[in-house]
Amino acid sequence: MFSWKKCACPTCAKSAVSDFDADGHIIEGEFCLMHAPDPEAITRRVYDYINRTDKIIALNASGIVFTNARDFQLTGKRLFGCNFSQCVFRGLHTRGFRTRMCTFDFAVFIDCDLLGSNVQFTSFAGAKFSHVLLTGSDMIYNNFTGLESFQSSFDDSDLYNSRFIRARLIDTSIRNCNIKKTVFREIEQQNLSLKLSNTNEAIFDERGSALFTGMKELDNPVGARV
Repeated sequence: MFSWKKCACPTCAKSAVSDFDADGHIIEGEFCLMHAPDPEAITRRVYDYINRTDKIIALNASGIVFTNARDFQLTGKRLFGCNFSQCVFRGLHTRGFRTRMCTFDFAVFIDCDLLGSNVQFTSFAGAKFSHVLLTGSDMIYNNFTGLESFQSSFDDSDLYNSRFIRARLIDTSIRNCNIKKTVFREIEQQNLSLKLSNTNEAIFDERGSALFTGMKELDNPVGARV
């Protein structure tokens, strides 16, 4: 996993962004991005490391903004135990993106295509998706608690045993998905579509799923468009 070393600024509780040695290997940094003496230099080094490395382990890139698709690519990358919390991803277009045990808590994704991704045991708690396509992805055992999703699509994906607790799902499509054991408790939704997904095996509130209760009205949550 990434280092939990705190920023060297005495009043800061954030973790320090990774740095790199003379050979280009990840080492512990000293400061978070906000308090780093040269944030642009750290951002460039993180960009360069990701672009030249296919298997990325324990990188802490918390707070970095990734907006230039010409300079930054995640297609075919494999991320293990990395920290991208509070990052911003804009205009990212990638296929075959893989993560294991990573965190994207409170990250922002805008106008991104993450088609055919394989994302497992990863957290997007408090993240925001705006015009994000995750079509055809394997996204099992993930944490989407507090997610805010606008005009985004999870269609044709496997969301087995994931969590959307207290998520805000607006104009969001989760069609033809495997949502067995997926939890949608206390969600706020508008124009949420679950058409062709196995809603009878998901959990929409504290009553449990229709699979166990036999209550057919739980097959389609109230207000959801199927």
